[in-house]
Amino acid sequence: MTSLQLPNYLRANRKRLALSQDEVAFLLGTQSGAKVCRNERFVREPSLETALAYEAIYKRSVSELFPGLYRKVEQEVAERAKILISKKNPTKPNQQTARKREALAGLLTN
Repeated sequence: MTSLQLPNYLRANRKRLALSQDEVAFLLGTQSGAKVCRNERFVREPSLETALAYEAIYKRSVSELFPGLYRKVEQEVAERAKILISKKNPTKPNQQTARKREALAGLLTN
């Protein structure tokens, strides 16, 4: 059975720490819990600064807090890496191109 992966786990982490939306909003440096509510309900994706603030508050990595978005971005990067790998390289293979190919291959997901 496949487990359901939510776009984010902000609410679960807030509840784990027994914080209100207004308290998290204060920690984020914003005026009200409305921003937190929008993020928790998947209505709006937070800015990088806000995502990093959530990481600092909840002591969980951004990829753990936003696994759905992380997985989507990871797949998009993998698709672009496939394109780069498939492009013909006009130069002779050398140590640098070998490192590049290895790095790109490491981005491919299953």
